[in-house]
Amino acid sequence: MAQRVLFIGGKGIISTAAGKVALERGMDLTILNRGLDTSRALSSDIEQLRGDATDPESMRRAIGSREFDVVVNFHSFVPEQARADIELFAGRTGHYVYISSASAYQKPIEHLPITESTPLRNPYWRYSRDKIASEEVFTAAYRETAFPVTIVRPSHTYDETGVPILGGWTAVERMRRGLPIVVPGDGTSLWTLTHTRDFARAFVGLLGETRAVGEAVHITSDDSLTWNQISTLVARAAGVQEPELLHIASEAIARELPEDGPGLIGDKSNSVVFDNSKIKRLVPGWTATIPYREGVVEALEWYDSQASKPDPDADTDAGLDRLIAAHGPLRA
Repeated sequence: MAQRVLFIGGKGIISTAAGKVALERGMDLTILNRGLDTSRALSSDIEQLRGDATDPESMRRAIGSREFDVVVNFHSFVPEQARADIELFAGRTGHYVYISSASAYQKPIEHLPITESTPLRNPYWRYSRDKIASEEVFTAAYRETAFPVTIVRPSHTYDETGVPILGGWTAVERMRRGLPIVVPGDGTSLWTLTHTRDFARAFVGLLGETRAVGEAVHITSDDSLTWNQISTLVARAAGVQEPELLHIASEAIARELPEDGPGLIGDKSNSVVFDNSKIKRLVPGWTATIPYREGVVEALEWYDSQASKPDPDADTDAGLDRLIAAHGPLRA
């Protein structure tokens, strides 16, 4: 009999790719979400349930009396949701997978590479602190009642629908217009980008794996690039051979663009290199195979193929101009 798998929130970057791999491997997949429109189409082979991951009663009504071999929650962000899922799925699944975040690892990072035993502490980003608190709820449930949880910590996982540089597609269009873009710090800190198809192959290999129960594991590429390299790869994929990269301190960026501040100071401005030995032991034969130099070409091809591709965002464009005017470049 095929594994019965429930994804809560199945239309995101990592969940869509994981769903495709799960179907390829013969799993019986059900997805619960709010039914929002998305550019990521779902296969007709997937059963869809309508429910709200932030509302335990809504999920209870949607699921009814069903049981699943594996439950994965891609849309759980606060400890209250963690406690509600433990109550809902205790005794109804053999394996529950919680999607946490590698941003939960200590900031600033004291040593590299990062392993699963690296301490969890992030005073800069509420999102990360809530993930840490949720992990603690699940860990306690495993220790006290044997709730069969595995914690998965993705880092920066991408697909073709976005680029990781400050300003996103607006920054791409700035480069194409001959305008500078902003790179945090001096651009030499290291960052790891993992293609969602690589992530999905390892992730689906964990589903139902009894050796992973009670464990935390991150899934990332083995490659780390500097932000200067990442920005240049984006530019060249966009047809700009010599982009103008202006380096501005992350703290200044956080002050001028406060919506970007927590994720920048609490994550992206820190060098990260991951030791993936654990996931490779749990999923033998897996390794990430898509380098960003290939993934970014795919992203720009997708972007340029869109009949109604997103226009440069005027507020983002103006924010970058203000940032450059206020702080001035430290040129590479």
